[in-house]
Amino acid sequence: MTDIIVIGGGIAGLSAAARLSDTANVMVLEAEGSLGYHASGRSAALIEQNYGAPSVQALNRASFGYLQTNGYLSPRGLLLIARSHERDAFQRDVATLGTEPVTVAEALALVPILDAQKVVLAAYHTEALDIDTDRLLQDFARTVRRSGGRVETGRRVESISYANGEWKVTCGEEQFHAPTLINAAGAWADTIAKMADVEPLNIVPHRRSVARIPAPGDHDVGKWPIFFGVGETWYAKPDAGFLLVSPADEDPVEPHDAWAEDLTLAEGLARYEEVVTEPVTQLQSSWAGLRSFAPDRTLVLGRDPAKPEFVWCAGQGGYGFQTAPAASRLLADLVLGKTPGIDADVVVALTPDRLR
Repeated sequence: MTDIIVIGGGIAGLSAAARLSDTANVMVLEAEGSLGYHASGRSAALIEQNYGAPSVQALNRASFGYLQTNGYLSPRGLLLIARSHERDAFQRDVATLGTEPVTVAEALALVPILDAQKVVLAAYHTEALDIDTDRLLQDFARTVRRSGGRVETGRRVESISYANGEWKVTCGEEQFHAPTLINAAGAWADTIAKMADVEPLNIVPHRRSVARIPAPGDHDVGKWPIFFGVGETWYAKPDAGFLLVSPADEDPVEPHDAWAEDLTLAEGLARYEEVVTEPVTQLQSSWAGLRSFAPDRTLVLGRDPAKPEFVWCAGQGGYGFQTAPAASRLLADLVLGKTPGIDADVVVALTPDRLR
């Protein structure tokens, strides 16, 4: 018998299922043919503990030990750069991200393609680290299976109903039953809520685009940090010998299998090219993912106040991997009726009650 159905096989759903699987029989239903197909498969794969709203930062800090102890982290670093007219925005970002000012010469030593004629301010933080996202995702899936749970791909939900203390989830000709339903459907979180006759929370997906370009000037980019423009108007990050450049766009869209628009990529690449000495001459590939935000831009974790058999695990907003260990532990505590190990004020800031 299945105790809990989790809709969504990204990092949110798999981590929640793994945390619950030692107590309950859990089934994960993923619409696509592979796990982590949408936002989880298009992540920047970085943890920066000072990134996000205060409640997100609390989850980042609470997740760090798990990620570090289990070997999911590797050095990267974060470099913030600014031009002369961006001083005020630079100071705000330095305060928010907890970076330390460095000289332009030190910034050039980290990223030698920066244009010293244009970059006049820089700040650096060593504690921004890469996350082995694929291994983390697969490890959570293995935990579910080892505990006797099921992780099913190609199970697109077509209808949901609740009667006699049990959810019925229909995927094609198959039906799945459980007394508890967890909505970890990412960009489709509100869609799943409507199917289940639960009031949606106005969780809106936002497109984030990425271009993959050859290593500029044939440099070995492997040890470069991720580097940002102020106000997160663009960023660049090494990736397997190439460089990812994102316009850091955040356009609200309907849930769909996202793709990058040429004009958006061109605008982002132009902002990047303004501060480097190597022009972009070739585009290796491009893609986009959907970062889904609740109205207050923090995660939604816990039982729905009007329908407690329906559990929200949504609104990750691009923070999914870096918050997953702590967010999934909190969700499991709330589902199982345990006292959360995280501060009570953080719990209040994350549960769906705040949005009703």
